[in-house]
Amino acid sequence: MSIAKNDLHAALKKYFGFNQFKGLQEGVVESILSGQHTFVIMPTGGGKSLCYQLPALMQEGTAIVVSPLIALMKNQVDAIRGVSKENGIAHVLNSSLNKTEIKQVKEDITNGVTKLLYVAPESLTKEENVEFLRSVKISFMAIDEAHCISEWGHDFRPEYRNLRHIIKRIGDNIPIIGLTATATPKVQEDIIKNLGIHDAKTFKASFNRPNLYYEVRPKTKDVDADIIRFIKQNDGKSGIVYCLSRKRVEELAQVLQVNGINAVPYHAGLDAKTRSSHQDKFLMEDVDVVVATIAFGMGIDKPDVRFVIHHDIPKSIESYYQETGRAGRDGGEGHCLAFYAYKDIEKLEKFMSGKPVAEQEIGHALLQEVVAFAETSISRRKFILHYFGEDFDNATGEGGDMDDNVRHPKKKTEAQTEVKLLLEVIRDTNAKYKSKDLVNVIVGQENALINSHKSNEQPFFGTGKNHDKKYWMALLRQTLVAGYLKKDIETYGVIKLTDAGRDFIENPVSFLMTEDHIFEGAQEDGTVITAQKTGGAVSDAALMSLLKDLRKKNAKKLGVPPFVIFQDPSLEDMALKYPITLAELANVHGVGEGKAKKYGKSFIELIATYVDENDITRPDDLVVKSTGSNSVNKLYIIQNIDRKLPLDDIAAAKGLSMEEFIKEMEAIVYSGTKLNIDYWIDDILDEDQQEEIHDYFMESESDNITEAIDEFDGDYDDEELRLYRIKFISEVAN
Repeated sequence: MSIAKNDLHAALKKYFGFNQFKGLQEGVVESILSGQHTFVIMPTGGGKSLCYQLPALMQEGTAIVVSPLIALMKNQVDAIRGVSKENGIAHVLNSSLNKTEIKQVKEDITNGVTKLLYVAPESLTKEENVEFLRSVKISFMAIDEAHCISEWGHDFRPEYRNLRHIIKRIGDNIPIIGLTATATPKVQEDIIKNLGIHDAKTFKASFNRPNLYYEVRPKTKDVDADIIRFIKQNDGKSGIVYCLSRKRVEELAQVLQVNGINAVPYHAGLDAKTRSSHQDKFLMEDVDVVVATIAFGMGIDKPDVRFVIHHDIPKSIESYYQETGRAGRDGGEGHCLAFYAYKDIEKLEKFMSGKPVAEQEIGHALLQEVVAFAETSISRRKFILHYFGEDFDNATGEGGDMDDNVRHPKKKTEAQTEVKLLLEVIRDTNAKYKSKDLVNVIVGQENALINSHKSNEQPFFGTGKNHDKKYWMALLRQTLVAGYLKKDIETYGVIKLTDAGRDFIENPVSFLMTEDHIFEGAQEDGTVITAQKTGGAVSDAALMSLLKDLRKKNAKKLGVPPFVIFQDPSLEDMALKYPITLAELANVHGVGEGKAKKYGKSFIELIATYVDENDITRPDDLVVKSTGSNSVNKLYIIQNIDRKLPLDDIAAAKGLSMEEFIKEMEAIVYSGTKLNIDYWIDDILDEDQQEEIHDYFMESESDNITEAIDEFDGDYDDEELRLYRIKFISEVAN
């Protein structure tokens, strides 16, 4: 079906209200309308879904969209229904429908009402669905998230593998459109091969996100303090912190809350209601930070996420690219900060040890790319784009200086001789090794594979032993990015020479190499003092008290109310950061240069004296309030509450007063562990009373008990409220 440009733009305006296409959209739509197999690689946020939605709406028949995520299907169906007066214009066909709903879907398709049918791959394997779809007109098949086909993709789904056979059963000449937001050359080849669309017209958008700043820092034992410090420096901005485990998500969210950061946890283990409430709070800006596993972000379209922090390094560059890609969708600032320690990689490798060998091999190869990214000293942007098969020149490319390695370059050394040696070894071994073994050959370390190829008997064996393995690994990565080498697609990971590499051996030119960052055992000096959490306490209560007195004194002298000088949050921040110069004071929350100059002198003098007298280390001494309790009683209490023993009996057995025992329970629930004391609460408070206290804590700005006693005019005593608060924190926060 050929279509005039005017008609195309009219359709775009009619259905979506846009005056012009974005990026490659127009070419893709034209390709689909002409009935051609089409392959689209377009980073998230590039308008991928419009590429198949518009041609589906413009053509006769129904387009089938295969998608792995039920939640995403529903969002898309709702969006399409919003552009048409026909509710049946888009449908979902999956296991969540009942018989009546399925009948309605089939009727709408038969009557030509439905233009888009979203299905999960599993639904397509059902015989009755295949039979039905054979009997109706199908305009084309769109395979969304097509990287799921490839074992090298970051989200492999075995059921995606036989889509090609299913499509053949539905109809012989159905045009196929594969779409993905991340794909390396290896994955791209896999998709085309598996879908059998070798003649597809390929559209590949640039993977460069020039507004994102990439940074990797060493992950020290004080990583929580580093994260808190970073978030406080970006006060009021929206951000996501990714962790690999649910447990870590819960713990970190709580540590952030305790330290005055407005954060909520999000992971698949929370019930749907909580997940959706936390997601909405983030979208509506009721909270600033979401601490999440990768379950968060599917279909999140918040344009102004200003930072994405990786507490744990991801399992692949694709995952990293996709997760960092949630920052700065509006083109504004986006800071991507990852914390890296090699022991995290070892932990991930351990998790893989139970999997099939082929899967382990792929997993290891993907992890090695992540190690390379974290440890490299070349431009991180260049590294990422090279990974996705895209060339990038830092000097001319947009966003070329937007990463830590470019902003703070390490010194470079001439490595022309070494590059020549490396390339010659690859040539002389007939390019049969992956990077690890290649480096072993160069430094002269034998292993079974090397010996079986007799490389250990060759004159080149060990010719590079004057440098260590780390040096050769770094050089190997940099020659790959420079285009002298490539990883073979068929036997992924085997290093081959390119034409440029062969040319280099004959005519060597200068090659400046930067050595990798060394992260192992990297420790920063900053010590972190952990203080037990107390309701609304600040980092340093003694200093806070001195600052308040000074403020009062100065206010009296100047005849103004104290808050005119500095508000409480500013004093709290001073008690956290210990500024001792006016420039440092100007960085404190709510202060700024003018205020620092006008009122600051006596405050920084007081802080300097305090720091000196109390032997406080600056500037990396962020005081983190901890949520933990290292009580020996903890396990005993948890076990006996699980057995539903009377609380006063448990307290007596440990020689604790009820007051002390409640404190122990508070420490346990505030550190993220659930305690189910319903059996005790039900005895002391009836249903209405419980509901009343629950609603109060739900709506209150603070969990302060004194405020609660005042609010209820003494209807409840301290003990009742504190016990109910334990139940509340257990249920709502943990």
